[in-house]
Amino acid sequence: MGLIVYGAYSGAARMGYNWQWYNIPRYIYRFTDNGFQAGELIVGLGMTLFLSLGAFLLAVAIGLAMALLRLSNLVIGKWLSIALLEFLRNMPLLVLVYLFYYVLGPIFTWSRITAAVICLGAFHGALVSEIIRSGVKSVAQGQWEAAKSIGMTKGQAYRYIILPQAVPLMLPPLTNEAIQLVKSSAIVSVIAVAELTTVGRNLVSDTYMSFEIWFTVALIYLAITLTMSFGVSALESRIGRHE
Repeated sequence: MGLIVYGAYSGAARMGYNWQWYNIPRYIYRFTDNGFQAGELIVGLGMTLFLSLGAFLLAVAIGLAMALLRLSNLVIGKWLSIALLEFLRNMPLLVLVYLFYYVLGPIFTWSRITAAVICLGAFHGALVSEIIRSGVKSVAQGQWEAAKSIGMTKGQAYRYIILPQAVPLMLPPLTNEAIQLVKSSAIVSVIAVAELTTVGRNLVSDTYMSFEIWFTVALIYLAITLTMSFGVSALESRIGRHE
């Protein structure tokens, strides 16, 4: 990070770049006659968090459905889950964004935000399905046999025995996936969703403060992901103490 900052400042000095850091606070917050108002970057951050949260909840739902199909005895369901998994995780996310917005969007009358949430949810749902499947598979086979011996159905075994043991093992990788999703959300700027990266690009076009705006955007993303990373570390430590 130090080398990147030093290189940026050295390059800007050679270009004769006029730094305007004093203008950055107005794009984060401002006080007007109506009181405090969030700046454009904070509004963009709010959209990024909204997209990330919506897409993550959808990803968990899709991932759970795909994982259960993969683990079921339904041949068609199992192969459908595998086909969907391989398609989504081997397709570039940028291509999926275009596919969901420009191809599926007009068919289902999706807005930009809807298409972005569904695209991110589907892409990360495929990855979440592998996390869930691995967590379920990590539970000892004897637990299944014990559930069956006391007359539990498969659904009851999942609800009362398997998932309570598997979920703590899934939480750290699921949180890591949430961090990846926050970073992936920047790609929906290509369809003009007004999230943080799009707002940053628009501000650069209006103000020509390329260095200041992009440094600020990078620091905001870094603050979000570091906060989540520390949360993952604390969660892993807590789970480790209870094992």
